Amino acid sequence: MEWTVSELAERAGISGRTLRHYHRIGLLEPDRIGSNGYRYYGPAAVARLQRILLLRGTGMGLDSIKRVLASAESPTEEIDALTSHLQQLRSELAAIEGRIRAVEHTITMRREGREPRMDVMLEGFNDRYEGEVVRRWGQDAYDAAHNWWHAKTLDQQRDWKQRSERLLARWADLDRRGFPPASDAAQQHAATHIAWFTEIPGTPTHEGDARRSAAMICGMATMYETHPEFHHAFGTASAARLAAESLRIRTARTAPDEDG
Repeated sequence: MEWTVSELAERAGISGRTLRHYHRIGLLEPDRIGSNGYRYYGPAAVARLQRILLLRGTGMGLDSIKRVLASAESPTEEIDALTSHLQQLRSELAAIEGRIRAVEHTITMRREGREPRMDVMLEGFNDRYEGEVVRRWGQDAYDAAHNWWHAKTLDQQRDWKQRSERLLARWADLDRRGFPPASDAAQQHAATHIAWFTEIPGTPTHEGDARRSAAMICGMATMYETHPEFHHAFGTASAARLAAESLRIRTARTAPDEDG
């Protein structure tokens, strides 16, 4: 059995122009071309078209589909190509889900007669510091924290932000009252601050890696001291410096011995 371009196009739900384009770029060859110039497709071509349409349905580009089909005799290469594309799709899905949650937030706030929060509409957890986080702790750490944040409901995001604001406000209070970094009050709050880090997936503190946790906390302390936005978040640069030095002291006291 053979089908012409129009017959195959009708059964596949695509246009004849698409089939002719696939032929021109070497993606789908007809089984033969008749003396009348018509293209004829048999079972082998139809089977290949089925795979093309399945891969096209995932959003894969035609060049990528050609590579996948060309490596059909090498399962490893085909699996690698499909795995890479799957990772891309998951990344795109996460971005879409984030946009969906942002729109849902806007709709909810509008229905309640309130203004949507700009940070929820446009940003996720640590978005402004993505480059810094990735440079210091890797893309996996950023992705884990980012996905964890966007998986929260609006109420859960509000609760987390309120707790975070209280955490920083306590540093400002300790700074105003003159507590030095090594004081019991500052060290107790440093312990609370480190426990707050452990709640964030992707961080060494969350994973329980003591040595990498110490490096991460000291890195955050440096960011607290050097980034003006953190000075604003803490209330003053002085409060940010108090938090940074207190965290360093706490980390030095609790870090594992190098020989241990």
